[in-house]
Amino acid sequence: QVQLVESGGGLVQAGDSLRLSCAASGRTFSATTMGWFRQAPGKEREFVAGSTGSISMPWYADSVKGRFTVSRDSSKNTMYLQMNSLNVEDTAVYYCAARNSRSEWIYWGQGTQVTVSS
Repeated sequence: QVQLVESGGGLVQAGDSLRLSCAASGRTFSATTMGWFRQAPGKEREFVAGSTGSISMPWYADSVKGRFTVSRDSSKNTMYLQMNSLNVEDTAVYYCAARNSRSEWIYWGQGTQVTVSS
């Protein structure tokens, strides 16, 4: 089992930055592939960014490349999402997720709201 707790969401203006955190417990953090997803009102949940286990290789959705950065601190069992140049289209509930050994995204946090005003 993996427990994930997100934090850091809030209300910001377009062009601002925000950093989300995801604290993980219950599994070997450094070996677990983790990711960020988001769900805007009326839309399906979509992938935002990921970080592979072991070597922490990041990958991103095209919509956030160059603006968002995913990182992780294994000493704190925490993953981060640095979001820069936010725009209104980034408004969503952001979720932290982790894969199991079959590469399935089955562990989810409760989500944190990010609202970007124009």
